[in-house]
Amino acid sequence: MSVTDNIILNVRNIEVIYNHVILVLKGVSLSVPKGGIVALLGANGAGKTTTIKAISNILGTERGEVSKGTIEYKNERVDQLSPTELVQRGVVQVMEGRHCFEHLTVEENLLTGAYTRKEGRSVIDADLEKVYRYFPRLKLRRKSQAGYTSGGEQQMIAIGRALMARPNLILLDEPSMGLAPQLVDEIFEIVATLNRDEGVTFLLAEQNTTVALRYATYGYILENGRVVMDGEAKELSENEDVKEFYLGMSGGNRKSFRDVKHYRRRKRWLA
Repeated sequence: MSVTDNIILNVRNIEVIYNHVILVLKGVSLSVPKGGIVALLGANGAGKTTTIKAISNILGTERGEVSKGTIEYKNERVDQLSPTELVQRGVVQVMEGRHCFEHLTVEENLLTGAYTRKEGRSVIDADLEKVYRYFPRLKLRRKSQAGYTSGGEQQMIAIGRALMARPNLILLDEPSMGLAPQLVDEIFEIVATLNRDEGVTFLLAEQNTTVALRYATYGYILENGRVVMDGEAKELSENEDVKEFYLGMSGGNRKSFRDVKHYRRRKRWLA
C-alpha cells in the first residue's frame, strides 16, 4: 500500500524493546487509509498487541520503548506524544480484555471517554445518546455496575467509551477474545456500521483471521515481530498459505502433523 494523502496512520520500520534487552518488534511497517478497516493478524505472541501499544504510546507502563522507526498520524510524527495528547488528536485505543471500571455504572464508564473534551454537557449528552443508538443493550443496562455485565456488553462499553472521545482512528485490540461466535459477529457488525456511518477508521489486532478478513479492507500478517505478508483482505483470504495456517483449511487433502511441520518450514516468507 503506497503512502498517499489518504493515509491517516503510517508506521515506518519500528522496533520495540522491553527492559532494554528483549527485541519484540523487528522493523514493522504498515499504513492505514482514512476511512478504512485494516486488520493486524497473527497468532498469539506475534506482536499484534505490542504494535497497537506502540502506536498509542503506552509501552512505557510495561518497560517497553520504540527504539527505532517513526509513527505518523495525519502526516505528523506522534511517537513522542503522551497517550492523552493522542486521544485529543483523535487516536483512541480499545485495549485487549474489555477493560471497564467495574465499580462504575455503564453510563459512568461511557462518560469517562469524554474526559479530554471541552464541550458543554448538552453536546456530551447528545453523543451519549448516539452511543446508545449503536448499542441499545447498553441503554437498558445504563444504571447497572459494569462489573456485573456480560463479556459482550463489556466489549460494547469499551468501544462506546472510545466513541465518546469522538475519535478519527480506533485501535481495537482482540475484540473477539473470549466471546461467543454470535457476539463476535455482532461486535464486528457494529464496527462496520461505525466505519460506514460515522467515518471512523479502524486498525484492529485480531487472532480470529476468518472474521477479521470478512470485515477488513486490508490486512497485515505478523510472525515473530515481523510483517510477513500484507494485501487486500479478499486476496489474503484466498491465499493458500493464509488458508493453511490462519484459516484452518487448505486446497488439498488434510495434512498430517508431520506434513504441517514440514510445510511450516518451507513457507515462502520464511525462506
